[in-house]
Amino acid sequence: MKRKLKIYLPFVNAGIQEVATYRINWIFFMLGNALACFVSYFIWSAVYESGGGGSMSGFTMPQMVVYIVLMFLTGTVIASDAAYVVGEEIRDGTIAMRLIKPVSYNATFLFQELGNKLPTEIAIAAPMIIAVEIIRTVLSGEVQFSALSLVLYLFSCVLAYLINFYFNICFGFIAFVIKYLWGANMMKNAVIGFLSGTVIPLSFLPGALEKVFLFLPFSSLNYTPVMIYMGKYSGARLWYYIGLQAFWALFFFVLSKLLWKASVKRLTVQGG
Repeated sequence: MKRKLKIYLPFVNAGIQEVATYRINWIFFMLGNALACFVSYFIWSAVYESGGGGSMSGFTMPQMVVYIVLMFLTGTVIASDAAYVVGEEIRDGTIAMRLIKPVSYNATFLFQELGNKLPTEIAIAAPMIIAVEIIRTVLSGEVQFSALSLVLYLFSCVLAYLINFYFNICFGFIAFVIKYLWGANMMKNAVIGFLSGTVIPLSFLPGALEKVFLFLPFSSLNYTPVMIYMGKYSGARLWYYIGLQAFWALFFFVLSKLLWKASVKRLTVQGG
């Protein structure tokens, strides 16, 4: 294990240096996400006003505000660019340089992306959690913070990130066949935004459809961690959804290994 870490830790450092080099890009990325968060708030505020301001599908307006902020935080924490990066490396031929190295292709991506994410987690995670608790306290009139919910939320986010990373790796391997992923990646992001509860909470959907969406891996990305933090999941239901996250993380990990072995045989370098 120590030897493995010694091999892959330099990729973490490379990821950190990449963020430091392109810090203006990182700033604009965060501003874009924050703007989307504000837009979502104003839309839902108008929806609740037109509906009389009551509860909708188990969410009051104050709870929806917390939901929106937590979705912004969770989406940032578990974000993965693996599909885009894999697609670009296949398109321009730089993947050939990775293939000649005696290291795991997936692991190099994972550790480098962790390095990319580390500055983000340090910069926004703690302040955003504090902001969420201040918002909850102001809106409800009482302190609702739970250390256990926070720990379970963070654990759920780790599983959600692994699902997202390995799913995107699998999706990126499509570029071995279609060569260019930009359009497919845009469509994938739009579909996942809906299926993961980012656009609307999944509890707003009809009963049968909600059950199907909750079983799919995409609800495990954003919706499950947020519902855990808000205390919407508890007891056996809580452990069921955490177990479902673990299942999907393992599923996509194994699938990525199988797809890599099958896809690399189809490699055609177009650039490089």
